[in-house]
Parts: sequence; structure tokens; C-alpha cells
Amino acid sequence: MLNALEVFTTVIVGLMVGVEFSVAFVMNRIFNALPEDSGQLGRAHGGRMLGAVMPVWYIGSLVLVAVWAFAGWSHDGAGLVVTAGGLLILSVIMSILLLVPINNRSKTWTPDNRPADWKQQTNRWDRFHYVRVAVIVAAFALLVAALA
Repeated sequence: MLNALEVFTTVIVGLMVGVEFSVAFVMNRIFNALPEDSGQLGRAHGGRMLGAVMPVWYIGSLVLVAVWAFAGWSHDGAGLVVTAGGLLILSVIMSILLLVPINNRSKTWTPDNRPADWKQQTNRWDRFHYVRVAVIVAAFALLVAALA
């Protein structure tokens, strides 16, 4: 049963990492290359869509890692799982304090109502997101290592 939990958790976290990596290095570059206001509108839509899904995914991943750490406490790799859980906690804190406030504003922006500094706010979100992606990639790598 523990093996199934380990694999399931690793897959769920890995998929989350893939989505966030894609946002950072694929989707945002596509949006930035679109003409006129299309990119900003695309980012706003993405913020609404992923803003509804990602909190559940982040918290669900953290819960799965916590269950794995508890259930596998006496097994090899428990320290790696606990460290991965700590990194996921850091990613949730970063999200709540740094990324969500910007996302909550930007997901309502249109070309008619966006603030004058919208590009600076978007760039700030991107920088925070790059750090968050690095944190969750590290958490995922630790989970993979714990499987070995």
C-alpha cells in the first residue's frame, strides 16, 4: 500500500511541476509574443483558470507528501520526503504571500481597466514564479530520490 501511495504522490507532484514549468517557460512566452492586447488577455484567462485549480493541487500534493512521510517514517528516504514536504510548504507560503495577490489583481484586467504598471506587476509575478518552480522541482526531485 505504501508503494502505491509513493508512486501516486510522485506522479501528482510531477504533473503539478509540469504544469507550472509549462506556464513559466512555454505559455508566458507564447502570451508575450501575441499581438497587441492578446497576451495580457490570455494571461488573465490563465490566471482565472489555473487560479481555481492550483490551490487544490498544491494543498493536495502537500497532504499526500505528509501522509507518505507519516506512513513511511521508518523506511529509507523518509528524510527526503520530509524535506520535500518542507519545500512544498515553502511553495504554498510563497504562493499566498507573493503570487496570489498579483494573480488576484491581474486576472480581472482588461485593456480598458489594467493599471499603468501592469507590465511591471506581470514581470514581478514571473520572477516569483521562477523561484517557486525551482522550489517545487527540488521537492519533486527529492520525492523521486526517496523512491530509489
